[in-house]
Amino acid sequence: YFELLPDSSQLKQGYDLMMDYPADDRKLIFQNVLRNSMTKGAIDVNIMAKVDKMNFDSDGEYLGDEHTDALEALKGFVESDLESSVVLSAGMNPHLYSYLETFPDFFPDAHGKLRKKVILKVSDFRSAFIQAKFLAKKGIWVSEFRVESGLNCGGHAFATEGYLLGPILEEFKQKKPEMITELTGLYQQALETKGISLASAPKQNLSVQGGIGTASENAFLLEYYELDATGWGSPFLLVPEVTNVDDATLTELAHADESDYYLSASSPLGILFNNFKRSSAESQRLERLAKGRPGSPCTKKYLVTNTEFTEQPICTASREYQNLKIKQIQSLQLPEEEYREQFDSITQKICLCEGLCSSTYLKNGINKPKENIAVAICPGPNLAYFSKIYSLDEMVKHIYGKLDLLDKIKRPQLFIKELNLYIDYLQTDLQNNLKDLNDKKRKQLTKFKAQLQEGIAYYKDLFAQWPEQPAHIIEQWFDELTASESALEATLIG
Repeated sequence: YFELLPDSSQLKQGYDLMMDYPADDRKLIFQNVLRNSMTKGAIDVNIMAKVDKMNFDSDGEYLGDEHTDALEALKGFVESDLESSVVLSAGMNPHLYSYLETFPDFFPDAHGKLRKKVILKVSDFRSAFIQAKFLAKKGIWVSEFRVESGLNCGGHAFATEGYLLGPILEEFKQKKPEMITELTGLYQQALETKGISLASAPKQNLSVQGGIGTASENAFLLEYYELDATGWGSPFLLVPEVTNVDDATLTELAHADESDYYLSASSPLGILFNNFKRSSAESQRLERLAKGRPGSPCTKKYLVTNTEFTEQPICTASREYQNLKIKQIQSLQLPEEEYREQFDSITQKICLCEGLCSSTYLKNGINKPKENIAVAICPGPNLAYFSKIYSLDEMVKHIYGKLDLLDKIKRPQLFIKELNLYIDYLQTDLQNNLKDLNDKKRKQLTKFKAQLQEGIAYYKDLFAQWPEQPAHIIEQWFDELTASESALEATLIG
């Protein structure tokens, strides 16, 4: 426990000091003090706010608004013994947010303590402030804003309108004090109507995640943007001690390169999804296509959203939906190229309800007989630069700069990588709309490009003042930034 802590930790410094003590009563007292200072990690839960399926009984009767998936998930968390946080991600759901107000655990006790806390995963300052004000007016405090890169992340990807991570964090840094002041006023006023008096609002943390890959990047983000924490996700998929990745998928991840990670339309939710070409779920999808059997059996029905052909929603990754949709486009007698584009779009969807669970089932030997064991996995693009299976000790030492797992690995700087992902995204979006580029879309793409240009100007200023970096590294960053700028300028929007 103590040896995993960063050297800057007071606990780690105390531990190192204790190790130098002679073996006597003083050492035992010191050890007990340290043991009593150890803290358990929190068991936080995540709810994708807009994945909120309506539910029906066996007779087809609607069970009511309080029995939708997201609300039932929240209720389950509240009824648990956990004293931790619920992470609300994937957009704002007013129905779910209002439901928070019905549970006393989200309000402070007589000592100002929150038994259950709220963390918002956000993509920019404006949306964070809007959501936090909505909640504050109900007496719900946001204990943490978790800023996530729009594209340089794992899981579903929520691209911004060209707003890059650096400028987003800069806006939080500049405006956070003003925001906290306004939120505190709204919060205290709402609590007073509920008979709760609070002298000051609880602490509000700010963290960031998405594409961090080196100790230097990690330290800079924490210090320059005055963050409380950073999040590392995808690299830990290669750490078997702490994540549930089956052996076959683990081997594929360890030997993958940049071309194996791609942004896809595979999710039935209709949201961009970071996919892995070597996954067994992707292999199974292609095998089913080759056999003329596209789509998946729909057993869990968590992502049923489409009512195009049925009264009750079905999933766009299901065999039922894909067969119905393919028959529809066949009846339209489309030109071959257009038909093929639509066919590929329909059949690209994969089952995530089973696919994202399969790896855990396989690793722990709990998959049922005849259960689908094809594995879907959604690492961020940053995993391409980690190419071994690591121990927890190695990964933690890498994060804190005691070990460099990426030594001699050619990897773009964090901000430049995200910038390039956004340029690729813009170029793909432009290409997909070339045939029908109306004024509204043209304005949107032009604004998107302009926002990226503003981001590049910001990074030029930032790199010029980046502390403790050798001159040749800064020069390399400027070269990469210039290349990105040239690629963006060459992207012509008609």
